[in-house]
Amino acid sequence: MDLSTFFGLAVAVLAIVILLKTARVVPQREQFVVERLGKYSKTLDAGFHVLVPFVDVVAYKHTLKEQTLDVPSQSCITADNISVEIDGVIYMQVNDSRAASYGIENYVFATSQLAQTTLRSEIGKIELDRTFEERVTINSQVVAAVDRAAEPWGVKILRYEIKDIVPPASVKDALEKQMRAERERRAVVATSEGERQARINVSEGDRQEAINLSEAEKLRQINEAEGRAQEIKLIADATAHGLRQVASALSEPGGREAVNLRVAEQWVKEFGKLAKTNNTMIVPAQLGDVATMVSTVMGTMGNISGDSSQK
Repeated sequence: MDLSTFFGLAVAVLAIVILLKTARVVPQREQFVVERLGKYSKTLDAGFHVLVPFVDVVAYKHTLKEQTLDVPSQSCITADNISVEIDGVIYMQVNDSRAASYGIENYVFATSQLAQTTLRSEIGKIELDRTFEERVTINSQVVAAVDRAAEPWGVKILRYEIKDIVPPASVKDALEKQMRAERERRAVVATSEGERQARINVSEGDRQEAINLSEAEKLRQINEAEGRAQEIKLIADATAHGLRQVASALSEPGGREAVNLRVAEQWVKEFGKLAKTNNTMIVPAQLGDVATMVSTVMGTMGNISGDSSQK
């Protein structure tokens, strides 16, 4: 290889190196921090950029996407001196690449450590039973504390979530017994409430049945009373009508004689029945004086007829 060829090849390689050092393409949702001679120069956003070769250097690369950081499990002591294992996950985002580059050595590690210490502090303020109930409150308090500390680093803390709370085996067994007892208590209460409601329903049914029966009995008695009243009224009307007919017949020619005959027949008939049904014979004092008895009856009827005509 002659000198000219070697020189040409060297120039080509140098041109390629200069091009690589000069041209920079920043992907979407990323930022590059450029230093010029070891000092911060500028921040490159997404797109194509040209740098000064051998003078400008891309020192840091940051993503602007939301990042998820797994916070390792740690032992925390509650206010009632119970040790629990708690792990979580934190969501953060870089909003200032310069601050994230020069504000702290490793913002990811620092954020994780700060989340752990803040969580231990918050758990130490509450009792074990409340740690399961107040996860939302604990999460918000961790976010607020870590976000204030990470602000100078150019990092925004978006959310923190407790993934799991693991109490000791003895505490877990006690909690299971407590929950079992609570479930049994609820079952007993539910059963008693059901039995109570069933008794109420039965008593309501019995009461309604008694009301219905009493109403039916009342209606039956009313109907029977109305029927008897109607019957009495009809009998009374028929009797009155018959008496009026008899009184009218007495005033007609031959009516008195017909009544005399009828009374005599009835007297004989009834006396005959009396003689048949009794062993002891009852004999009137004037057995043969039927005419006298008939005359007495007719006289009484005549008086009744006369009183009626006068009215």
